[in-house]
Amino acid sequence: MQEKRNVQIIEWDDLDKKKFYCIGVLMTLSLRLTVYPAALIRTRLQVQKGKSYYHGTFDAFIKILRAEGIRGLYRGFLVNTLTLISGQGYITTYELVRVYVANYSNSNAVKSLVAGGAASLVAQSIIVPIDIISQHLMVAGHKGNLGRFKLSSNDRKYKQAFGQTQEVVTQIFRLDGPKGFYRGYLASLMTYIPNSAIWWPFYHFYAEQLSKLVPNECPHLVLQGIAGPLAAATASTLTNPMDVVRARVQVGGRSSIIGTFKHLLREEGPLGLTKGLSARILSSAPTTLLLVIGYETLKKISLRRELMESRHW
Repeated sequence: MQEKRNVQIIEWDDLDKKKFYCIGVLMTLSLRLTVYPAALIRTRLQVQKGKSYYHGTFDAFIKILRAEGIRGLYRGFLVNTLTLISGQGYITTYELVRVYVANYSNSNAVKSLVAGGAASLVAQSIIVPIDIISQHLMVAGHKGNLGRFKLSSNDRKYKQAFGQTQEVVTQIFRLDGPKGFYRGYLASLMTYIPNSAIWWPFYHFYAEQLSKLVPNECPHLVLQGIAGPLAAATASTLTNPMDVVRARVQVGGRSSIIGTFKHLLREEGPLGLTKGLSARILSSAPTTLLLVIGYETLKKISLRRELMESRHW
């Protein structure tokens, strides 16, 4: 028996795939451009020792802006745009796995949890090398040299946009070989698979609960726009300790997840596991709001022509 829900879900078979992918890439690129500075700040907060330089999210924002300008908030962005590939892989996997799991269970929570975890596995396999390079570029402008590499300074835009990327790639390969581009892969899986698997069920759960508290006339998009950030805050809080460890493994050059975890606890105590949490929530809340509104709107726009008149979402 199909699970009854107040907030209807547009499923994969309802979509015009060509329209869905073409519009989706443009929307994703716009979203990444908007939220990238918050991701950069989060990374710098997570990899620094204690509060040696930045004393919080706002302090980091001001110091980066003063020392490096607007361009400093977008270090590594060009490389990061390659994650558009992983984004498409993520959402395609999510939707296809939902369809597959539906053959065995009509529970939306089960479909969302399994599909969210599987989608993250595929996406992380693509994104980790890009993420490692991007994170090293994120910390490259910091005077305290938060990363493992000291990059040459040059004010030319071409050098900063492309030359430092080449330096990072060369130094990673020289120090660690090909496996260096998958440093922290396990830590990434341990962070993002649970995060994704937690987010989707909570997203649908919050939307459904909110629908019971508001008039029937309330647009579903409003409920989904509120549910997304709530789910993101929940998932971010639960997975932040592993996210801190992941960042230190990838940027700090550590190889042991357990060793990094113990070292963090020994030096900074339990509070060290909350490093970057406020920046993560601050970045994930608006990111998720835009993502949810964009994604649900994209699905509505991409409905197959024959369904547009007969279905009301």
